[in-house]
Amino acid sequence: MAESKCGVIAVVGRPNVGKSTLMNGMIGEHLSITSSKPQTTRHRVLGVMTETVKDVPTQFIFVDTPGFQTKHSNALNKTMNRAVLTALADVNVIVWVIEQGKLTPADLKVLELCPKGVPLVAVVNKVDLLEKKNEVLPFLQKVSGQRNFDAIVPLSAQANKNLESLKEAVSALLPEQPFFYDEDTLTDRPEKFLAAERIREKLFRLVGDELPYTCTVVIDKFEIEEGRRVIFASILVDRSSHKAMIIGKGGEKLKRIGSEARQDMERLFGGSVHLETWVKVRSGWADNATLLQSLGYE
Repeated sequence: MAESKCGVIAVVGRPNVGKSTLMNGMIGEHLSITSSKPQTTRHRVLGVMTETVKDVPTQFIFVDTPGFQTKHSNALNKTMNRAVLTALADVNVIVWVIEQGKLTPADLKVLELCPKGVPLVAVVNKVDLLEKKNEVLPFLQKVSGQRNFDAIVPLSAQANKNLESLKEAVSALLPEQPFFYDEDTLTDRPEKFLAAERIREKLFRLVGDELPYTCTVVIDKFEIEEGRRVIFASILVDRSSHKAMIIGKGGEKLKRIGSEARQDMERLFGGSVHLETWVKVRSGWADNATLLQSLGYE
């Protein structure tokens, strides 16, 4: 029997198929931000889970990736696509996520990017939303014809259904080797990054449909003072009209964004947080490659 298993698993798919929700469900922590809107994930986010699977100590190193963009070509989308390709370059297992009943050209484009020779698992997500359960098997058969998959797992990431089957399928494909991280490690991302992501998640969830795509968040200050995290954050928008939308009447919208983000940070960090937020206009930020790099986009 193996002493231990460990490996890197890339979670890939088109936008809005539930990749981040899936990774969060697998590691048991709300690490990668989620919303119902595409482009919520803009960075590669690494999540680590260490547990025993079938009597073998196993470390899963999941890499959540942005949805691969096929329609838009601004600098931000090019940067997100590079993040996907980088994640695929050196992994032990690939998990390709699609939605039950939907097999789109964008799905197949992502599948084409998955290198041959790397173990590949197809995840058919959102099966709980299917009204006719007898449609599951024909769709799984359709999926199986697209590639020689090592496993095909139907599940619901949102409802935490059948995640154990995915865990076992992936574990069987991981190499026997020592752990890369300490057993209590959750991610390699610093708290400063996680704080910015919590604010951005609230923008996606609390502001209008169009606005979040023109926003990003910069942490201007992150310090621990007398046991409390003190965080100053700037929300960057493309236009003055967007600034007004985020601030809201009497500042109420911005106040709610900050309050909910702070509560999430306190749960994640396990301690008190003082958060202050500002909204600033920086036109064209999403199509400025140099600025994107300075903002932490890889």
